Amino acid sequence: MTSLLAPDSPVDNPSAPGRRTAPAAVERFRPQARRRLARADVLAFVGWLSPVAAVTLWLADGGASGFSSFAATMTSLGIVAGLIGMDLVLLMLLLAARIPFVDNTIGHDRALEVHKKLGKPALYLLLAHGLLLAIGYGAAEGLDPVSESVSLWVNVPDMWLAFVSMALFVAVVVTSLVAVRRKFPYEFWYAIHLLTYVAVGTAIPHQFSVGGLFAEGTWQRWYWLAICIATGAALLLYRVYLPLAATFRHQLTVSRVVRVAPDVFSIEMTGLQLERLAGAGGRFFFWRFLAPGHWWQPHPFSLSAEPVSGVGSKPGSLRITVRNLGEGSARLARIKPGTKVALEGPYGMFSTAARTRNNVVMIGAGIGITPLRSLLESTPFEPGQATVLLRGHDESELFLGKEIMALCQARGATLFHLTGPRSAGVRSWLPESATTAGFTIASYAPGIADADVYVCGPTPWAASVIREVRAAGVPDEQVHYERFDW
Repeated sequence: MTSLLAPDSPVDNPSAPGRRTAPAAVERFRPQARRRLARADVLAFVGWLSPVAAVTLWLADGGASGFSSFAATMTSLGIVAGLIGMDLVLLMLLLAARIPFVDNTIGHDRALEVHKKLGKPALYLLLAHGLLLAIGYGAAEGLDPVSESVSLWVNVPDMWLAFVSMALFVAVVVTSLVAVRRKFPYEFWYAIHLLTYVAVGTAIPHQFSVGGLFAEGTWQRWYWLAICIATGAALLLYRVYLPLAATFRHQLTVSRVVRVAPDVFSIEMTGLQLERLAGAGGRFFFWRFLAPGHWWQPHPFSLSAEPVSGVGSKPGSLRITVRNLGEGSARLARIKPGTKVALEGPYGMFSTAARTRNNVVMIGAGIGITPLRSLLESTPFEPGQATVLLRGHDESELFLGKEIMALCQARGATLFHLTGPRSAGVRSWLPESATTAGFTIASYAPGIADADVYVCGPTPWAASVIREVRAAGVPDEQVHYERFDW
C-alpha cells in the first residue's frame, strides 16, 4: 500500500495537483557545495602529484644517469617502482586515517573505496620493485635473480626486514579480496589488516642501510622524511588521540536498551558535553562497548536522534538504533546498563555538509531509516522543502515511523509510507501497488531534479533507488549515499 502522510495534505494521490511547494529562494547551500568540490579537486591533484614528485626528486638527485646498461636500467626501474609503490601505500594510510579534511570532502566510504583500489597497484609495484632489483643487482654481479635475492637477505643489513614487509603486504592485500573476506570473520580480517602498519615500519630500515630514499644530502631524503612523519602523525592524532579524548570528554554510559521492533532495538546512553555532537545527524560513529566480549569490536552506527544536552549537573543523552544483522549486533541487545562506551567520530558525508540545494528528499528502508530520522531533525529546510519516503514490507518495518511522522508534521515536511511487496520480476524499489499504478520517484517528489537526495538502506535496494533518481535528472553531486558495510 502507498499512502501519503503529511500535515494538511489535500489528497492521497502523490501526483495530484495541490501539493504544497516552497517559494523560490536563494540557494543557501550552493557556495558550500562549490567549496567542497574545489577541495575534492585539490585532493585529487595532490594524490596524482605525490608519486610524480617522488620520481621527479629521484631523477633530480642523479637517478636520470642510471640507465646506462641493462643491469643499471633494471635497477633504476626497480627503484622507480618502489618509489611509486611506497608512495601509494602512504596515500592509502592517509585515506584510512579519518582526516577531517578528507572525510568532509569526499566522505569516509569513498575514501576507503579509493584506499582499497590502491591496494593492488601498490602491491604489484612493490613486487616489481623487488624483482627488478634482484634482476639488476644479479646482472651486475653475474647471479640469477634467486641467488641474488638470497645474497641480499644474507649480506645486506636490514634487507631481511624488506622481505618480511613484502610478505605482510601480500597478506594484507589477499585478505582484503571480497572472496577471501567472506570466508573469515571480520575480526580476523581486521587484525590482519593492522599488519599494514607493521609492513610500512619494516620497509623503512633497509632504506637507510641501502641509502636510497634517505640518502644524505638529497632532496628526496627530506621529502620522504616529511611524508612519513606526516602520515604517522595523522594516524596517531586521528585514529588514537582524538578518539581517546572524545571518550574521556563525553564519559558515555549505557542507560538502557529498548526494543523497537522484532530484532531492532535502541541503545540509549548518557554523557557529558553532548552538545558538541549536535548537528551530526546522519553521520556515523564507531562505538566500543567496554564490556567483556565487546570492547575490542568497533560498531559503525549513526545516531537515531539528535543528542540532548544536560541541564546543570544532569548528564545529556543520545541514542543509536540497531538491527540484529549478525552475531555482533545481536550480542549488543544484551548490553547491560552501566556499561562504559568508547566513541570515535562523527564520520561521513551523510549530513548537511553534503547539501547543495534548498530542497531535500530523504529515502530510507529498513534500519537505514534511522539515520534519516536524525538527519530530518537537524538539517535546515523551510516548510514544503523536504520530502521523506520510507519503504518497508509493512508498517512494522518503518522503524521509528511515529517519531518521523511527528518531525514531519512539526517541520512541514511531506511524508510517504511506501509499504507492500515488490512486483515479482520487476527491478523496482517501489511496492507493487506503486509500480502497477505507474508511479515513479518523480510522482512523490516532482521537483527532485532540484533537490539533494539522501538514500539509506540495503545495498541492492539503494542501488535501485539511485538508478531511478539519476534517471529523473538528479546530478551525481546531489545524490548522497554512504555505505556502512565496508
